[in-house]
Amino acid sequence: MRPCVFLDRDETLIANASLGPPAHPHPAWKPGDLSDPERVVLLDGALEACRVMRGAGYALVVVSNQGCVARGSATIDDVEAVNARVGELLVDNAGSALIERFYYCPYHPEGNVPEFAREDELRKPAPGMILKAVRELDLDLERSWLIGDMPRDCESGVNAGIDADRCLLIGEEGRFTDVLAAARHVVGMADPAPIL
Repeated sequence: MRPCVFLDRDETLIANASLGPPAHPHPAWKPGDLSDPERVVLLDGALEACRVMRGAGYALVVVSNQGCVARGSATIDDVEAVNARVGELLVDNAGSALIERFYYCPYHPEGNVPEFAREDELRKPAPGMILKAVRELDLDLERSWLIGDMPRDCESGVNAGIDADRCLLIGEEGRFTDVLAAARHVVGMADPAPIL
């Protein structure tokens, strides 16, 4: 079993709410909805953070709420295209992907797309995405960490069984300024097994 760092996507790895609306927003668009891969911009330090953590032996997995699908301002294909673009930007010096897998939750109880308009165990702060990754990728929760910019990110980690001290909140309200500061803490504190 391998240690992992679970990463929120929006405002942790990439700019999101700060981007403003697209040129022709969907009527259901709200700040934070990102459906165009051409608008993906890595936050300062995100690439270095991922390289540092991956180099220290951690699997990297993104877990992201994407309620924009339930609201109708983005489709599953849009979310996957944005994720693919994030994956293209987060690569090591040899061009290999740093993110092992992207998990996302398209459900939201206040959505207006019937197929996705409900609560779901995948939706943070529920632990579903993390637990799914643990099952599918053979990850060790005891040695894993979570980094996100919202309290619900950390709550999802705790709800999955990650120690609260290993669930790191970044940003204005957080313990760390950004994902790079959190990554340096992870690497300085932990002793992961090598990735084979």
